[in-house]
Amino acid sequence: MHLSEEIGSRLQEERKRCGMTQNQLAEALGISKRTQANYESGSSDATASYLSNVAVQFSFDVPYILTGRRTTASLDSLSEAEDSIVQQYRSIPPEDQRAIRRFVKAMADDAVKGST
Repeated sequence: MHLSEEIGSRLQEERKRCGMTQNQLAEALGISKRTQANYESGSSDATASYLSNVAVQFSFDVPYILTGRRTTASLDSLSEAEDSIVQQYRSIPPEDQRAIRRFVKAMADDAVKGST
Protein backbone atom coordinates (compact mmCIF):
# COMPACT_ATOMS: atom_id res chain seq x y z
CA MET A 1 0.00 0.00 0.00
CA HIS A 2 1.32 3.45 -0.93
CA LEU A 3 1.55 6.32 1.56
CA SER A 4 -1.40 8.18 -0.01
CA GLU A 5 -3.54 5.05 0.33
CA GLU A 6 -2.47 4.58 3.96
CA ILE A 7 -3.33 8.19 4.75
CA GLY A 8 -6.66 7.79 2.95
CA SER A 9 -7.44 4.63 4.91
CA ARG A 10 -6.73 6.37 8.23
CA LEU A 11 -8.79 9.36 7.11
CA GLN A 12 -11.69 7.01 6.41
CA GLU A 13 -11.18 5.41 9.83
CA GLU A 14 -11.38 8.81 11.55
CA ARG A 15 -14.54 9.70 9.60
CA LYS A 16 -16.20 6.43 10.61
CA ARG A 17 -15.07 6.94 14.23
CA CYS A 18 -17.13 10.12 14.16
CA GLY A 19 -20.11 8.19 12.78
CA MET A 20 -20.24 10.15 9.54
CA THR A 21 -20.76 9.13 5.94
CA GLN A 22 -18.62 10.53 3.14
CA ASN A 23 -21.59 12.65 2.07
CA GLN A 24 -22.14 14.05 5.55
CA LEU A 25 -18.49 14.97 6.03
CA ALA A 26 -18.15 16.44 2.54
CA GLU A 27 -21.27 18.54 3.03
CA ALA A 28 -20.14 19.77 6.46
CA LEU A 29 -16.77 20.80 5.00
CA GLY A 30 -18.17 22.34 1.82
CA ILE A 31 -16.42 19.93 -0.54
CA SER A 32 -17.79 17.43 -3.04
CA LYS A 33 -18.38 13.79 -2.14
CA ARG A 34 -15.98 12.90 -4.98
CA THR A 35 -13.21 14.98 -3.35
CA GLN A 36 -13.82 13.22 -0.03
CA ALA A 37 -13.82 9.83 -1.75
CA ASN A 38 -10.57 10.70 -3.55
CA TYR A 39 -8.90 11.68 -0.27
CA GLU A 40 -10.01 8.42 1.35
CA SER A 41 -8.94 6.24 -1.57
CA GLY A 42 -5.57 7.95 -1.75
CA SER A 43 -6.08 9.00 -5.37
CA SER A 44 -5.77 12.64 -4.21
CA ASP A 45 -3.77 14.00 -1.30
CA ALA A 46 -5.74 15.86 1.36
CA THR A 47 -4.80 19.53 1.53
CA ALA A 48 -3.45 21.23 4.63
CA SER A 49 -6.61 23.35 4.75
CA TYR A 50 -8.79 20.22 4.69
CA LEU A 51 -6.76 18.54 7.45
CA SER A 52 -6.93 21.67 9.57
CA ASN A 53 -10.72 21.81 9.13
CA VAL A 54 -11.31 18.17 10.10
CA ALA A 55 -9.05 18.59 13.13
CA VAL A 56 -10.84 21.71 14.35
CA GLN A 57 -14.42 20.81 13.44
CA PHE A 58 -14.42 17.07 14.15
CA SER A 59 -11.35 16.42 16.33
CA PHE A 60 -9.74 14.16 13.76
CA ASP A 61 -6.33 12.96 14.94
CA VAL A 62 -4.30 14.50 12.09
CA PRO A 63 -0.91 13.24 13.32
CA TYR A 64 -2.42 9.74 13.27
CA ILE A 65 -3.81 10.28 9.77
CA LEU A 66 -0.38 11.35 8.52
CA THR A 67 1.90 9.03 10.48
CA GLY A 68 -0.17 6.11 11.74
CA ARG A 69 0.69 6.98 15.37
CA ARG A 70 -2.17 7.97 17.65
CA THR A 71 -1.80 11.05 19.80
CA THR A 72 -3.43 12.10 23.00
CA ALA A 73 -3.10 15.80 22.27
CA SER A 74 -3.90 17.89 25.32
CA LEU A 75 -4.02 14.74 27.39
CA ASP A 76 -0.31 14.74 28.21
CA SER A 77 -1.02 13.98 31.85
CA LEU A 78 -2.36 10.49 31.11
CA SER A 79 -0.62 7.58 32.75
CA GLU A 80 0.67 4.78 30.53
CA ALA A 81 -2.37 2.64 31.45
CA GLU A 82 -4.80 5.49 30.68
CA ASP A 83 -3.11 6.19 27.36
CA SER A 84 -3.37 2.49 26.48
CA ILE A 85 -7.10 2.56 27.22
CA VAL A 86 -7.56 5.65 25.03
CA GLN A 87 -5.68 3.99 22.16
CA GLN A 88 -7.78 0.82 22.46
CA TYR A 89 -11.00 2.84 22.65
CA ARG A 90 -10.10 4.72 19.47
CA SER A 91 -9.52 1.48 17.61
CA ILE A 92 -13.02 0.06 18.09
CA PRO A 93 -16.18 0.78 16.09
CA PRO A 94 -18.35 3.80 17.02
CA GLU A 95 -21.24 1.65 18.27
CA ASP A 96 -18.90 -0.12 20.71
CA GLN A 97 -17.49 3.25 21.79
CA ARG A 98 -21.02 4.40 22.62
CA ALA A 99 -21.62 1.25 24.69
CA ILE A 100 -18.40 1.86 26.61
CA ARG A 101 -19.36 5.48 27.29
CA ARG A 102 -22.75 4.35 28.66
CA PHE A 103 -21.05 1.75 30.85
CA VAL A 104 -18.48 4.20 32.22
CA LYS A 105 -21.17 6.82 32.87
CA ALA A 106 -23.24 4.27 34.79
CA MET A 107 -20.19 3.31 36.86
CA ALA A 108 -19.40 6.99 37.56
CA ASP A 109 -23.01 7.68 38.54
CA ASP A 110 -22.93 4.71 40.94
CA ALA A 111 -19.67 5.97 42.42
CA VAL A 112 -21.17 9.40 43.05
CA LYS A 113 -24.25 7.83 44.68
CA GLY A 114 -22.03 5.68 46.88
CA SER A 115 -19.99 8.65 48.12
CA THR A 116 -22.98 10.72 49.24
